[in-house]
Amino acid sequence: MPNRRDFLEMSGAVAAGALLVNGTAAAETKAPSSPSMKAVGTHTVVDLPFAPAKLKGLSAAMITSHHDNNYAAAIKNLNKVELELAKINKDTPGFTVSSLRERELTFTNSMILHEHYFANLGGDGKPAGAIDKRLASQFGSTARWEELFRATAMSLGGGSGWALLDVNYATGDLRIYGTSGHNQSVAFGQPLLVLDMFEHAYAIDYGAAHAKYIDAFFQNIAWAEVDRRLARADKALAALRA
Repeated sequence: MPNRRDFLEMSGAVAAGALLVNGTAAAETKAPSSPSMKAVGTHTVVDLPFAPAKLKGLSAAMITSHHDNNYAAAIKNLNKVELELAKINKDTPGFTVSSLRERELTFTNSMILHEHYFANLGGDGKPAGAIDKRLASQFGSTARWEELFRATAMSLGGGSGWALLDVNYATGDLRIYGTSGHNQSVAFGQPLLVLDMFEHAYAIDYGAAHAKYIDAFFQNIAWAEVDRRLARADKALAALRA
């Protein structure tokens, strides 16, 4: 049965693909029901998919705090914002609508990116499978991709943001992106690997030494999960191009 993460990964691409293929007829078709389609204001926290104490170089205290406070707060705030948005009418001031929409985007992206971040942890850090071959093919070698991804993450140290490996549905290839906030990301993409570079993700363990945190992150990447995301993205991309 699909969960919210599966639905988030596929729904945007599939919906866009349907519009491209069927035109306006797609808009008139009722979307199938899904257990992942939440009513407004009812998002819930997804449990960690691994035992925090088993991570290498990332303490259980830091991961648990990150999950239970920062990520959970994004869920709580998103629910509140969605309930406020449901109250909008023709008399609602524009500045109120604009502010709520900006907050909605921020908390939505925070939810999605945090869930991807935690889900791509808990592995042995050894790339394998289709993703390893794709990285080597596109970037020259997996080592070269890692060099570029690490440089992107390092550029965000001491501030805030995310380092992302995405499938860009507009171009069809893999791209590395760095964002300084939650509301800056490629508009039409699928996150494959997500690294949280906000200070709350590493300060408990490493203080300002974000390079050591990046080293620890690479030791714990669950490449099987990244590979799974790539397979789903490839299917979505094929549907978009059909």
